[in-house]
Amino acid sequence: MVHRTRAWPRQLAHLRRVVARPIRGIVGLWRRSIQARVVIGTLTLSAVLSILAGWILLRQVTDDLVASKRQAALTQASAGIDTAQSELDAPDAGNVFDTGSVLDELIEVLSPRNEARDDYYIVIVGPIEPFKAATQQSGLRASSVEIDARASVPATLLARVQSEPNSWWAYSSISFQGRHRSSEPGLVVGSQIQLPITSDAPGETYALVYVFTLQEQQQTLAVVRGALITTGSLLVVLLGTIAWLVTRQVVTPVRLARRIAERLAAGRLEERMHVRGEDDIARLGQSFNQMAAGLQRQIRQLEELSRVQQRFVADVSHELRTPLTTVRLASDVLHDARGSFDPATARSAELLQHELDRFEGLLTDLLEISRFDAGVAILDLADVDLREVAVHVVDSAGALAERRGSTVTVTLPQATCVVEADVRRVERIVRNLVVNAIDHGAGNDIEVMVGGDDVAVALTVRDHGVGLRPGEESLVFNRFWRADPARARTQGGTGLGLSIAVEDTSLHAGMLDAWGEPGFGSVFRLTLPRRSGDPVIASPLPLIPEERQPVAVGGPYARHQRSDGRKP
Repeated sequence: MVHRTRAWPRQLAHLRRVVARPIRGIVGLWRRSIQARVVIGTLTLSAVLSILAGWILLRQVTDDLVASKRQAALTQASAGIDTAQSELDAPDAGNVFDTGSVLDELIEVLSPRNEARDDYYIVIVGPIEPFKAATQQSGLRASSVEIDARASVPATLLARVQSEPNSWWAYSSISFQGRHRSSEPGLVVGSQIQLPITSDAPGETYALVYVFTLQEQQQTLAVVRGALITTGSLLVVLLGTIAWLVTRQVVTPVRLARRIAERLAAGRLEERMHVRGEDDIARLGQSFNQMAAGLQRQIRQLEELSRVQQRFVADVSHELRTPLTTVRLASDVLHDARGSFDPATARSAELLQHELDRFEGLLTDLLEISRFDAGVAILDLADVDLREVAVHVVDSAGALAERRGSTVTVTLPQATCVVEADVRRVERIVRNLVVNAIDHGAGNDIEVMVGGDDVAVALTVRDHGVGLRPGEESLVFNRFWRADPARARTQGGTGLGLSIAVEDTSLHAGMLDAWGEPGFGSVFRLTLPRRSGDPVIASPLPLIPEERQPVAVGGPYARHQRSDGRKP
């Protein structure tokens, strides 16, 4: 018993899934396809209109048939009742003392002569007495033994006939004695008839009842109903087919345009629509092809300009290497001999050495960017512990932090944070983040934190400097972008460090996020998968500081930048 009780929830859940699957399919089709919406809407409206029109028409036909039959039945019954009373009032009516034989003869006279049109039955009930329920009368004669007269004649009709001598009618269900016929709808008409009054007979009153069958009308209505259902169904199918054909003429070019647009987006710029005719759809296709041709020309021009720019940067970077080496040698000689120079000349030698260092760093970054643009950057994978990388980078940046008046603290977990990565590129990412925080930290403390889980490892670098304004979380990764354009180029780096960091992170299939708020500093978060190439779904470390989450969550500053330039 317990096992059966536990099985019910599973069966109900399975039933819900079975029922929900086609519903989800229909809803999905409704949301995705214009043609499906038009066809389904047309079928629905057509079905509703067909049902409404069929109901009205069937109701009208039913009323007309029943009214016609009722009028004919009343006329026939009235004539029959008059005939019966005339037969009873005739001088040769027979022996009035033998009431049974008189009533049998009367039923024989009134019964239908044509057996093919046996559409009514004669029932005589009585004698009836005033103020006595007709259903309690024992005398009942019928023209056919098949009909169950007592069940077919309504008691309410007999009560009315007993109370007043007028003709009364009512709808009823005719019951039969045999099993070969079921009940049929019928119309019952009744009135009083009176036997002759003689010195020996009191002139008893009987109820003469005509029971008309409505089986023919019911069959006619069944035929009409079937015809209406068939016609309505064919009409709905026809309208649905017409709607499908019409919408197909419109939707097919739209679907073709969608496929062509997807191919254009995939880089197949030579794709075009096939234009036929001169209608609106054809003109739309021509406009689409003209737009695609214009886009192709513009993209080709941009690609050519990009190739020229990339080649120019690469060539200039390589060509400057030779004169830079010569200038570097001369600068080293002057820098080593600056002790014998006068103060102004010695200072110039130091400035020359410093600017050559910056220039050499810029050339190195430009060469690295050119490798990324050319798609030739590759990874030298090895097992790297991100904790060791963080400690090494912070130690190497200690002198710079001391000159800027900042203190860099590192928070490391107990567990190892090993990832499959290129150690040189990971160190460059972390170095760029730490140096960027020192440059923009305004002499405040810098916090570096490392954490990990089973899937990914993360590192965050937080500064308490000027922070980032709304929208700058994505711009900060652009090439040569600076938060303060008026700031002298002698401060800060080349403007390519974070761009190179994004490219290095993208090679590892990781994420590089940024958060900032004016007056509260900024946070940069690096997230790398444990295994190179695995997707990163979530980061083990939060991006927004805990003390700023009630303000920043859902606000304009809680923005993220992925390594591929998309928001996660």
